[in-house]
Amino acid sequence: MALPAILSKLRLPVIGSPLFIISNPKLVIAQCTAGVVGSFPALNARPASQLDEWLAEITEALAAWNTAHPDQPAAPFAVNQIVHRSNDRLEQDMVLCAKYKVPIVITSLGARPEVNQGVHGWGGIVLHDVINQTFAHKAVEKGADGLILVAAGAGGHAGTQSPFALVQETRQWFDGPLVLSGAIARGDSVLAAQAMGADLAYIGSAFIATEEARAVAAYKDMIVSSHAQDIVYSSLFTGVHGNYLRGSIAASGMDPDHLPEGDPTKMDFAAAIGGAKAWKDIWGCGQGIGAVTQVQSAAEMVKRWQQEYQTARARLCGA
Repeated sequence: MALPAILSKLRLPVIGSPLFIISNPKLVIAQCTAGVVGSFPALNARPASQLDEWLAEITEALAAWNTAHPDQPAAPFAVNQIVHRSNDRLEQDMVLCAKYKVPIVITSLGARPEVNQGVHGWGGIVLHDVINQTFAHKAVEKGADGLILVAAGAGGHAGTQSPFALVQETRQWFDGPLVLSGAIARGDSVLAAQAMGADLAYIGSAFIATEEARAVAAYKDMIVSSHAQDIVYSSLFTGVHGNYLRGSIAASGMDPDHLPEGDPTKMDFAAAIGGAKAWKDIWGCGQGIGAVTQVQSAAEMVKRWQQEYQTARARLCGA
């Protein structure tokens, strides 16, 4: 099945994943103008009224870019919506998404037919993130256009399954847009995701170490200096398993090697554990960061990935 038109003309088949607290208009605009999909969680805009301002800023900036660069149009942007019933902003945030006709909506933590129908009503598409086949089937049955497969090693709330297993099992029954997440931080890894059967790569952690990202300098520096072995998988901080930087856990006074389990019935993304909050103090990150060796602009990072992607293609085609 061909990709939807909205995803078919990216300069690199990549979606920058929505980073809680960190993604902001500056990063999204930089990603899109570099030729990859930029995204942000609606809940990053606080107070809620700020979402209107952010959507206006992004929409206007991308339109201005397209006018000035008709030969290199910006990629579309996406807004991430937490559709879990605990999100009391969902309805009003969706009204604003409709106002600006947000081209791509990424849904998380539940699948809601009415949300999908709303996005389709203004001509947008919905990508839903999942960690296994059960959730994948539910998302498609409820109207999602595409799936984001969150494999082992992804930053934040990650799954435990191999990307090979996730992609090959999903492709047995689903021929729609497939996006793969999990330790992807190089252009050749993007090509590998496509070789597996995915259409696009979903990259988050690497973008934290960019000049535009709304992360403190210590967070960016820790990503640059850390490797896969420095990632801890724990459910303690939100009630849902996720990957976090070992150094940030230790800095908060906890032993990264002896963390108790969280309570999934009390899922709370804003809870504090011993005074430390997930995302703010306990820093989410995926296993792919060994490929991140410096803080640079999003445009420079994407340009390097494009070169790595083309080099890998040439190497394989010449083999």
